[in-house]
Amino acid sequence: MIHSYSWHGLRSRALGLLAVVLLLVLSGPVIAQNMRYTLQGRVLDANGAALPGATVRVLNTVVGATSGADGRFSLEAGLAPGAYQLEISSIGYRAVRRPLTLGTEAAIAVGDVALSEDQLKLNEVVVTGTSVATSKRQLGNTIATVSGDELRTTVPTQVDQALQGKFAGVQITQNSGNPAGGISVRLRGPSTVAGSSEPLYIIDGVLVNSESLQLLDLGGYAQSRLVDISPNDIDRIEVIKGAAAAAIYGSRASNGVVQIFTKRGREGVPQVTVSSQFLVSRLRKKLAYNEEPFRFTTIGGTAAANADLSKTPVTRYDLQEDIFRTAVGTDDYVSVSGGTGGTRYFASGNYFRNQGIVQNTDFNRGGGRVRVQQTLGSKASVSVGANYTLSRSHELPNGGINEAYGVLTGFIFANNYINPEPDPVTGRYPSTAANITRTNPLEAINRFDFQQRTSRFIGDAQLNLTPFAGFSVDYVLGYDASTQVASGFIPSGSTAPTFTTGLARRADATTFLVNNDLTLSYKRDISEKLASTTTVGGTLQFLQSFSTGVQSIGLSPGIVTTATGTLGPSGEDRSERTIRGAFVQQTFGLLNRFFLTGALRVDAASIYGSSVRTQRYKKASLSYVLSEEEFWKNGSLNRLAPQFKLRASYGEAGNLTAILPYQRLNNYDPVVLGSLPGLAPATLQGNNRLGPERQREIEAGIDAGFLNDRLGLEFSVYDKKVTDLLLRRDLALSSGYLSRFDNIGNMRNRGVELLVRGTPVQTAAVRWNVIATFSHNTNRITNIPNGLVTFPNGFGLVAAVEGRPLGTYYGTYSARNPDGSLLLTPGGLPQRERGIQGTFGADNTPQRGADGQPSGTLLNGVLGDPNPRYVASLINEVALLDNRLQLRLQFDTQQDFSVFNFTQRVGSRETFGGLQIYEAELRGEKPKGTSVAEYVTFDKWVQDGSFVKLREASLSYLLRPKFLGLRDVRFSLAGRNLLVFTDYQGYDPEVNAAGQSNAVRGFDFVEVPIPRSGSVGFTANF
Repeated sequence: MIHSYSWHGLRSRALGLLAVVLLLVLSGPVIAQNMRYTLQGRVLDANGAALPGATVRVLNTVVGATSGADGRFSLEAGLAPGAYQLEISSIGYRAVRRPLTLGTEAAIAVGDVALSEDQLKLNEVVVTGTSVATSKRQLGNTIATVSGDELRTTVPTQVDQALQGKFAGVQITQNSGNPAGGISVRLRGPSTVAGSSEPLYIIDGVLVNSESLQLLDLGGYAQSRLVDISPNDIDRIEVIKGAAAAAIYGSRASNGVVQIFTKRGREGVPQVTVSSQFLVSRLRKKLAYNEEPFRFTTIGGTAAANADLSKTPVTRYDLQEDIFRTAVGTDDYVSVSGGTGGTRYFASGNYFRNQGIVQNTDFNRGGGRVRVQQTLGSKASVSVGANYTLSRSHELPNGGINEAYGVLTGFIFANNYINPEPDPVTGRYPSTAANITRTNPLEAINRFDFQQRTSRFIGDAQLNLTPFAGFSVDYVLGYDASTQVASGFIPSGSTAPTFTTGLARRADATTFLVNNDLTLSYKRDISEKLASTTTVGGTLQFLQSFSTGVQSIGLSPGIVTTATGTLGPSGEDRSERTIRGAFVQQTFGLLNRFFLTGALRVDAASIYGSSVRTQRYKKASLSYVLSEEEFWKNGSLNRLAPQFKLRASYGEAGNLTAILPYQRLNNYDPVVLGSLPGLAPATLQGNNRLGPERQREIEAGIDAGFLNDRLGLEFSVYDKKVTDLLLRRDLALSSGYLSRFDNIGNMRNRGVELLVRGTPVQTAAVRWNVIATFSHNTNRITNIPNGLVTFPNGFGLVAAVEGRPLGTYYGTYSARNPDGSLLLTPGGLPQRERGIQGTFGADNTPQRGADGQPSGTLLNGVLGDPNPRYVASLINEVALLDNRLQLRLQFDTQQDFSVFNFTQRVGSRETFGGLQIYEAELRGEKPKGTSVAEYVTFDKWVQDGSFVKLREASLSYLLRPKFLGLRDVRFSLAGRNLLVFTDYQGYDPEVNAAGQSNAVRGFDFVEVPIPRSGSVGFTANF
């Protein structure tokens, strides 16, 4: 067996462990029969306004509460008399600790507690391990935090989309404008070639499966499974970028970690929130189409054909007008929360429906979430959460990666002088491509039927024990199960190439992931100057997946299933993966200003051979809060920078996504010889010595606050080296195999990150916040087999080139004169360069014949880089009228990167000629045949994709009516992708026809454009 434990074994061990822990819980109240106290007070901000949602807790106990809408809190607890520390904290504010002495008085008046804003958030508590909470001041690495309210300013359709522009060092790209469009997230550049660079996602302690499966060929597009999570349920998100922080998660953390924390109940009277939004989306920009009323009578390409300039009058059609529409949608949400007597609860329901801007496409999601927390005395608490989501979408294939039956594929390959409407008598749709077989886009919209449905449950049970002061035990049992079902139907007799007799496909994928995490932590002040925190933990994770797919062609009339017709490609896959891990971490704090942390993680993943299965990952970090020194606090430096921290860290992490669970073994394919079944070796040779890809990263930086903390700055530099990349190596035919995975490649990411927060204006009437981020990353890949590896879904033009960034564009290019102008053929046409091909890293040598024309072999070279030189954002938030009127603008930019405009390449060619760029040839401004010659000079189609986007804009107004039990109601008007400033000639420089592919980026081949969208709605609190 390739896995160490079966599912049944894991389940029995988990249940046994849970039984032991629950036994300890039941004993907790016996130990903690102490006096009942009630603590009451109010939390305010620096201006004296009520601060709702602040956390109030008694340190070293499980006792806690949150402030209500009026800032007041009431905390009931059974505690032994004595001295305690009461901590009041809120995201974005400096935490306050007050000494608390409990005696014979049951009622304790805490009074008013004012929290001052913290631009650096040094005292903010973050979770650095499965359940290890620590203050940011102790960290030698950066952890970025964003609140749920910040995410929901413009009604995002999914969580990762909402993160765009919120963090430094994070590049988030929307690959498609489909209503459930896939999102790619890169933290400090790519960390693998063959695998995924998506981070590890953890929701309330549950390791969730974020794999985006393509059960249907939709042109590279795949739904991101984070679309199953409603952004309305998010309380906050923490993004762990560096390996020093991610090392504690081991073999799954080389791409970073994104921790999502959902809303929880608060003690007090029930509070109800209702929100509803109306959404509108539409195409931001149409491609300029060919409106010339003539076409060439003959297609060019040869000297004789190019000489024939005769034309035929035609009528041109705007196909985009029939494909795209103004789409509408709604997002409705309701939640209720409250608690009393140590019980807190939260429940919510949501329904989201959004049409796509392509006709007959949509996405619907409905779900509910519930969480119940119960304190058991002062020593224990238990929490149970569950989330169920059911989503359904109507899809249409829109690209042409593997097949040519897409809507937008049909558009770009169409001759737009052919009327796409069906014959009024027969109802049959004509082929819109005169010279090649391609789908009529209107037929695809009106007759094709592609659907996907996903049912998903995410649940957890968590237990926290504090047997004695400073010592805590946390146990998390997480479960993520989903079933995704997809179906596709193309009727017989359609214009779809290769499927004129019809197509029916059904595919499904079922996965479930279980994680058991046990963490023990002990905090102790060794002396007045030295504090210690020791944490040990273990994890047991199990992932099982099943998938099937069946396809039929030659369908009977009226049949939409695979039951009739001729069976085509079909298959079934089953896989299991187990990860066992343990870690130990030690932190020492000296004088509350100097912090040293070291940790070791050990992992064993079943997908690797026994000799390399066990891996060790180390981390070390150092932070020095220099502003706590006496010379700083008592001098002029304190007036300049009241907060100043130095930090540095080193960490290691691994990646498991580059190979499938059984690819280290020699596999066999079923064959039939005559009537006898048998097995034949697969073309991929197994390698039992494969190990995980490993990452080592060094990070250093400063955190500083200036102008009485009105200005905060975070600056980081990092150097991330990835070794043992898993790449396919070609084998000699005598081996019996074509290729094999080996740990042979290396990759390096180096960069800088800058985050600036400022409050230029802060008065009782006006508040203006500014947040700016800047990220620069340089990626290089080395030790590539034969110096070059091309990738699927990139048409042989996207590659890993020795010494170049991952995803470099590589192909033939134009011949040029010494002055840089095009070297034309005697017939006046552009042509490809020829000469002597240089080795990788060396220059090619162009050659000229006696006639001055290129000679030798066709040359291939680097044409561009899809990785931006830098990514930046600027957010402005203005609050007026006692924070009732709020305006927010967010600009994002990516600069100096290339996009392969395959869309324009096809639309400009004479064979199709549907775009305006081809008009110059029809009008004689360019020689006939120019478009055919340019088609194979790929450097022409690699274009600058630099852009600046008004990513988000919102305006809201808060009312506090005194009827129907309303506490407040906020009306909002918001928009996304409203303006784009770019010289790029396609729909949008962000889209990617290869979807979430790690290697193929910036490949624009008629993917659905990202729409301009707006919303109007309200949020009411009762």
